[in-house]
Amino acid sequence: MLDATRFHDPTTTDRTGLRTVAETARTSRTARRPDHRYGNRPTMKDVAARAGVGLKTVSRVVNGEPGVTPDTERRVQDAIQALGFRRNDSARVLRKGRTASVGLVLEDLADPFYGPLSRAVEEVARAHGALLINGSSAEDPEREQELALALCARRVDGLIVIPAGTDHRYLEPEIRAGVAMVFVDRPAGRIEADTVLSDSFGGAREGVAHLIAHGHRRIGFIGDQPRIHTAVERLRGYRAAMEDAGLPVDGSWMSLGSTEPARVRDAVAAMLDGPEPVTALFAGNNRVTVTVVRELAGRDRPVALVGFDDIELADLLGITVIAQDAAALGRTAAERLFLRLDGAHEAPARVELATTLIPRGSGEIPPAR
Repeated sequence: MLDATRFHDPTTTDRTGLRTVAETARTSRTARRPDHRYGNRPTMKDVAARAGVGLKTVSRVVNGEPGVTPDTERRVQDAIQALGFRRNDSARVLRKGRTASVGLVLEDLADPFYGPLSRAVEEVARAHGALLINGSSAEDPEREQELALALCARRVDGLIVIPAGTDHRYLEPEIRAGVAMVFVDRPAGRIEADTVLSDSFGGAREGVAHLIAHGHRRIGFIGDQPRIHTAVERLRGYRAAMEDAGLPVDGSWMSLGSTEPARVRDAVAAMLDGPEPVTALFAGNNRVTVTVVRELAGRDRPVALVGFDDIELADLLGITVIAQDAAALGRTAAERLFLRLDGAHEAPARVELATTLIPRGSGEIPPAR
């Protein structure tokens, strides 16, 4: 038979007059429970009720407006701190017609080239009181479109796009609706828009001419996908430099395609292992350069190399490069975007930034005898 004296209501005190363990634990849990659950953020009404003031007074304090006594402001600030209130900037700026945010569509967030570019855009956005939201297209045109339209649906004021696709007419309704657009690193496809580029043609031409000046006549070019504007421009610069020097170009010396290491290694092997191997290589971007450097490290015969884009440790490894100023690209594009947001209405502009040849040793190796 159960002893009823061992069971009692845990919400009452026991015979000693002390609360039971169950009651103590329950009270402790209640004391720790926050006033607002996740997703239920405190509002200005909550702040007003806690401070014992009107809603308009809280609004004045939150927005830094005059007309509030120091004592009242202190009570409101204390309530804000106690509740963890944060101003809803999205609602505030939407009422003014601007969201104070801009979007950046990159090709690949993991690519070191885009780090300084993104940081420069963010610094300009911050100087204008705007938030930067970015994402990666992974070099996929469909994903680029999906991401760009998703950002527009969230009512960003403007977009900076590094395009993966070649047809950007899908953005025309957004442009008509007032979203500012700037394309960077590559031009927009089939629409007129502000564009900020590096001089890919001129940079490649200078890099190949540098190899020619050091005695090379058989020079290979390994670049990115042929649908990408920068890859095509750099190949054009390679051909122009060879033509300037009166040198023939063999079809087997040129390879465009994926920057995956296996594809690049195959291209290097094809150019170096034939009966008349090339004596120098021009790498069309940083990812190609990294794979080429690794491949050349395992070979006995010296091969000259110039890469387009600087890479980490290139100064220590002695890699000659054609350097772009990624930060300048981002900063120029962002400044152009905010000019548009501030009301500039002139025709779309194309800005082309110069590249810089940095000789470090690999591009100065003479042809093997």
